[in-house]
Amino acid sequence: PAVRPSRCHPRALPDLRSTPGDDSGMAALRAFIERFEGGVLLTAETAGRREAFRERLQAAGLQPREVGDWSTFVAEQPGLALTVAPLDEGFSLPDAGLAVVPETALLGERAEQRRRRKHSPDRDPDAIIRDLTDLSIGAPVVHEQHGIGRYQGLQTLAVDGVQTEFLTLEYSGGDKLYVPVASLHLISRYTGADDEAAPVHRLGSGQWEKARRRAAQKARDVAAELLDIYARREAQQGEPHVVPADDYAQFAAQFPFEETPDQQTAIHAVLQDLQQTRPMDRVVCGDVGFGKTEVAMRAAFAGIQSGRQVAVLVPTTLLCQQHYQNFIDRFADWPVRIEQLSRFQSAKAQAKTLEALNEGRVDVVIGTHKLLQQSVRFKRLGLMIIDEEHRFGVRQKEALKRLRANVDVLTLTATPIPRTLNMSLAGLRDLSIIATPPARRLAVKTFVNEWDDTTIREACLRELHRGGQVYFLHNDVESIQRAAETLGELLPEARVAIAHGQMPERDLERVMLDFYHQRFNILVCSTIIESGIDVPTANTIIINRADRLGLAQLHQLRGRVGRSHHRAYAYLIAPPRRSQTADAVKRLDAIASLEDLGIGFALASHDLEIRGAGELLGEGQSGQIHEVGFNLYSDLLDRAVKSLKAGKEPALEAPLEQSADVELHIPALLPEDYLPDVHTRLVMYKRIANAETGEALRELQVEMIDRFGLLPEPARNLMEIARIRQQVQAMGITRFEVGPGGGVVQFGDAPQVDAGALVRLVQEQPAIYRLEGQERLRFKRETETAAARIELVDWLLEAMAMKEAA
Repeated sequence: PAVRPSRCHPRALPDLRSTPGDDSGMAALRAFIERFEGGVLLTAETAGRREAFRERLQAAGLQPREVGDWSTFVAEQPGLALTVAPLDEGFSLPDAGLAVVPETALLGERAEQRRRRKHSPDRDPDAIIRDLTDLSIGAPVVHEQHGIGRYQGLQTLAVDGVQTEFLTLEYSGGDKLYVPVASLHLISRYTGADDEAAPVHRLGSGQWEKARRRAAQKARDVAAELLDIYARREAQQGEPHVVPADDYAQFAAQFPFEETPDQQTAIHAVLQDLQQTRPMDRVVCGDVGFGKTEVAMRAAFAGIQSGRQVAVLVPTTLLCQQHYQNFIDRFADWPVRIEQLSRFQSAKAQAKTLEALNEGRVDVVIGTHKLLQQSVRFKRLGLMIIDEEHRFGVRQKEALKRLRANVDVLTLTATPIPRTLNMSLAGLRDLSIIATPPARRLAVKTFVNEWDDTTIREACLRELHRGGQVYFLHNDVESIQRAAETLGELLPEARVAIAHGQMPERDLERVMLDFYHQRFNILVCSTIIESGIDVPTANTIIINRADRLGLAQLHQLRGRVGRSHHRAYAYLIAPPRRSQTADAVKRLDAIASLEDLGIGFALASHDLEIRGAGELLGEGQSGQIHEVGFNLYSDLLDRAVKSLKAGKEPALEAPLEQSADVELHIPALLPEDYLPDVHTRLVMYKRIANAETGEALRELQVEMIDRFGLLPEPARNLMEIARIRQQVQAMGITRFEVGPGGGVVQFGDAPQVDAGALVRLVQEQPAIYRLEGQERLRFKRETETAAARIELVDWLLEAMAMKEAA
């Protein structure tokens, strides 16, 4: 309002982004501010980003005032101001002496990356397994130093007059261990067996050390085997795929949908793998209908353009037919020959396909296990795409294992089996997760019921009345006819047909196509539909005796419905809980509780708990994984691999990585009135403790401010302690304690500190600083407030830090 329209001639901002030596662009900003007498308004996307931006500005000596909007800014005195406004580009009004500078103008690409992360949540598979989600009272958890106990909730205690929140663990004999929330990086969920079967250790008994030693020994043996496979893969220096950029861009543009962020990430990772000389072995995990097939088609296009042949291995003839049709449609504008190999084909047609494959005249072949037979020969196989690996038997997997040494392998799965999950998390196989649902996709509403005629009839009629279709799954071929007759009596208005794997191929194909074209509206079927054709109008599935099916199967079958924007329903029919096995109850509870979109990977981790983790490379179950939990076993395995790679013998007696202990005797917690939900508080504590960089902590702080409001002082202290721990751990300091009158610094075996600076500190101020041997520095300094204590710690760390050589 204070600016006349005639004076408003906006101009683009100059480049204010960070330059070498000016990490945050502040020098350029200062020079820019001096040119505008009316004032400069800085903007941040959210309240959380505003607080993080303010910290950067204050660190650079800039003190912006906070304003609510543009009118307030213009009406008040000139100077630097800060507000929340999601602007992508800024502008200046030279005639009015005003300018608007968004945070993105200073941080450039970093802000864009942050925005992408905001819309594409962290899908780190390791973090999914390690976090403390779904943790209930009595659940087993692993403390790296004390072993496996039972979680008993969060408890606030006063220690030396300071309020601190603790995680309470109960051990054998009723012993309790109180773990400060700042040390939750030492805690992980126990995964490796179900809750009842998990061991409970006795504190101070040596039991945990023995279990850990046995696990370390096993990890060393497995690591040697892993390295042998690594070495064979590395030795196979294949020819990298070279994809013409223009051709690829044209092929990608023909995709009729918009890629989700996770899908883009997976495609990029696959293409990067294909351009390496080392053979690819990547698992792409994504729910049914989340776009895994498009990832496979992009990979296939890269293979074909590089002059290689591509094989697509599928578990069923129906899926073979569907993929064949999809590939034909997708590659319609390209000179690509695509064939299929399954029992739907005649022997003569199969022989022709095999001959063309051998001569290199077929670019893509899509087939069932027939592709693994000795009679199948390729002229130049470059890429093997495997859909739903868990559907293949041991013998077929052995044949696939032989391929992995010299052929690029891409595995697609909705719920990876425990061993695939293990190998992926152990780094033997790369993993991409597609967890972002397509636009307008709704989650499938899931019910677990006993058989009830009224419920079955209502469920079917609801679907039929909205013009939809129903799958009725009855996985017993001998009684499937009787089940269809029962359903026909319940629903005389419905048109019912039957489909199962023992039908002649042509009859099965005809029934499935008739169902697709809505010639009948209820399909009584076996699990042959698990990987079948997509029927967008089928949005209700009833699974009879769901307790007899595996978790991955249930998830796959549920994914048969809900393929369009309509709400879909899944009814899992099972006998009373007392008649089911304990594992069946857990499977049904897991599938019913996890009905959100994109939870295939979470279900796989539940499967890991229900079925046991299994050895990474063998057929047997690993007692060591059961004894110490999957997370710790993975850590031990990772360390053993690194030691062997460095030419060292993995140390069985070596303690786990020494964690740094920071104690400032100040309130450091998320107050209950700030974050009332105990479960959410626990997850946030774990995320803060596990943050590995200062940037990760800042992003977490931004998220918390956006979700819960400005941080109260105890929460800010908690973040500061987490930041300090990162620094002291990197410097090899094991303990840093500061109280009102001074403190102590305990050094590890090989501290990364400037010894000269430390000696000078003691010599120049002997009344304040004193060395106790080579391991400890004691000091006396009065610090009454939390801010003063944090400032003192930062100053000391700065003084002791090793200076980089000029």
